[in-house]
Amino acid sequence: MPSGEYNSGAEQSKVKTFADDMLTTLNHGALCLMISIGHRCELFDIMSKMAPATSVEIASRAGLNERYVREWLGAMVMGRIVEVTPGALHFFLPPEHAAFLIRDASIDNLAVFSQYIPMLGAVEDDMVECFRKGGGVPYSKYTRFHEIMAEESGQSVLLLLETHILPLIPGLRERLSNGIRMLDVGCGQGHIINKLASLYPRSLFFGIDFSNETLAHAREEASLLGCKNIQFIASDLSDFDTTVENDSYDFITSFDAIHDQSKPLNVLKGINRALKADGVYLMQENSGTSDLEKDVEHHIGTLLYTISCLHCLPVSLAQDGEGLGAMWGEENIRQYLHKAGFLTVIKHHLAHDIQNYWYVVSK
Repeated sequence: MPSGEYNSGAEQSKVKTFADDMLTTLNHGALCLMISIGHRCELFDIMSKMAPATSVEIASRAGLNERYVREWLGAMVMGRIVEVTPGALHFFLPPEHAAFLIRDASIDNLAVFSQYIPMLGAVEDDMVECFRKGGGVPYSKYTRFHEIMAEESGQSVLLLLETHILPLIPGLRERLSNGIRMLDVGCGQGHIINKLASLYPRSLFFGIDFSNETLAHAREEASLLGCKNIQFIASDLSDFDTTVENDSYDFITSFDAIHDQSKPLNVLKGINRALKADGVYLMQENSGTSDLEKDVEHHIGTLLYTISCLHCLPVSLAQDGEGLGAMWGEENIRQYLHKAGFLTVIKHHLAHDIQNYWYVVSK
């Protein structure tokens, strides 16, 4: 409890409340690191299938070092994630907790998001320099970013692609079945477009991204799936508005990709140019509002602004970009789309998705 004199009991109460909140924040910050490790080591998945067990039994089942597992379990008990039987030190993961921590939970698995905390913490020194001198941090500094994004997208987009996302555009699945040309802008490791290519062999698919490393993963997966109808292109999108061919695609997508670009308006203008007159652009972006006071009500607003500050902003500024940030919000998104030449913008909010809005856009 901080020391000091306060004029009233009300002021003392506010100070105590804030001090208690800060201690909770410190504990929860530490807990995120441990949840990330538990997720990556598959400890939650393993414990969800075990009866109450000792640290030795859990470590043995997981193939991990017992001493580290024991200490990890201590943090999990302190954080009220794992429970322990009195006296015997048998640990178990309650099913109501497992429902939000294991891979089988699919779209409800929140442990995936905890990985952003250690990944972003790794660039803290670089970010302090950015705060002092400006500039940015290149993508190459974020060693696990594409891996985490692919895992997050895998449960929030990939699993629901056919059932929830494609139906946002009436008749799209039929058009894909008959054969159209599709482009995914900022495709990353290509999981989404590879799945579409395997589902719709009559259509032609193109993925574009600046990272040769991520595209290598995309090409390898396409080969394993036996997809002959897909091509991946390595390209900087900063001049996309002048380099892309006119009226080339029936369907274009971008999944959480536009705000990171150095010249987002050029990318959107390029998408408009590349889209056929009757084509559709599907844009996924974080569900900000462009109004900080309204964003306070966002379920994961603090997390999204942190990711924006420590990743989205610096990677854009590292390219001398605009630095829109992940929470540029609906109002700004609509303005950029209209500046790019789009006339119709329809926003959708999927019930399962606490993070994103989906914009169906046409000329």
